[in-house]
Amino acid sequence: MSTTHHPIAVIGAGLGGLTLARILAVHGIEAAVFDLDADRYARVQGGMLDIHEESGQAALRAAQLHAEFRKFVLPGGEAMRILDKYATLHTEESDEESTHTRPEIDRGRLRDLLLDSLPAGTVRWGAKVTGARTLDDRRHEVTLADGTVFTADLLVGADGAWSKVRPLVSAAVPAYTGVSVVESDLLDALTRHPEAAAVVGGGMLFALSDAKGFLAHRESDGSLRIYTAVKTPRAWLESIDFTRTDLAKERVLEQFTDWHPSLTALLADADGPLVPRPIFALPVGHRWDRVPGVTLLGDAAHVMSPFAGEGANSAMQDAAELAQALIAHPEDTETALARYEAAAFPRSRAAAADSAAGLATCFADDAPEGLIAQFASHHEEDRISTR
Repeated sequence: MSTTHHPIAVIGAGLGGLTLARILAVHGIEAAVFDLDADRYARVQGGMLDIHEESGQAALRAAQLHAEFRKFVLPGGEAMRILDKYATLHTEESDEESTHTRPEIDRGRLRDLLLDSLPAGTVRWGAKVTGARTLDDRRHEVTLADGTVFTADLLVGADGAWSKVRPLVSAAVPAYTGVSVVESDLLDALTRHPEAAAVVGGGMLFALSDAKGFLAHRESDGSLRIYTAVKTPRAWLESIDFTRTDLAKERVLEQFTDWHPSLTALLADADGPLVPRPIFALPVGHRWDRVPGVTLLGDAAHVMSPFAGEGANSAMQDAAELAQALIAHPEDTETALARYEAAAFPRSRAAAADSAAGLATCFADDAPEGLIAQFASHHEEDRISTR
């Protein structure tokens, strides 16, 4: 039986993989994208993302999608509030006061924008990768769960934290960061949860104290996405039965007995199930030696904590820079990959360091003091730069 061959195969139809495929398609270069989901609607894609001017938005410009992206930005989404456990307001910034360089968009909407921009058949759904290996001729062989095998000249791992492609270049695996998050929703917030809507405000909420907290943001559909976070050994999260939502709420809220009722209500009143999410990260500065015909981008390359808003932006920037390198060196893939990695390694190291520092700041014993100081410093930098 013959094996299908692809000049470029991208594993993972997340934002990074799709951005790469889109930019290549704009320049007439075909890439086959493989994703384990049964179809584009198989999973909820997560909450809001702030897309940074210098990274995520730059990638969307390279993909010729920036104008479309702006149509789906959440009005008022750059507002921000910082509270402590007593619900005392320490810092507040309206959307009008923000720099407007990090507009918010629903992750699912952004993914749809990228998917709809691709030629029909680019994404192969229901393609769960179980293994990958390098052949003697330097091509790469990929095996899927259904037994299908294909080969590629260039294999790009855009398949997330638990990448099946990463072992071809690196033995590194993500480690638990010490922080666990429980994700929940408050639906139709203005009507059904007006007090919670008032606490969260129009954009992002940070309510932090004692190495724990409630983080929240308003969604484009009028709901509130709540992240209840605790700095704790991983065993704590694993000890909770999340199939029994009411009991799970009680267990999580045991961590917040002295917190203001308006904050604990963000979890207590949650609609629907709770989703446990231990936070993992690769080592800051993760890199690998050049391996012919294979590379990584996004979480596969540098999964980091979400506490600097860098993950999706870094993935899209990776994709744009990889695409541009391949376009610039159409007959020399190795030069293209070396150029991409040489720029990506220091850039992702800085982003991962910022993310690790953000986690430490948010879950310090004296939080939210560090976060308040950080925002004050950024405001001073912005003030000086606009003189």
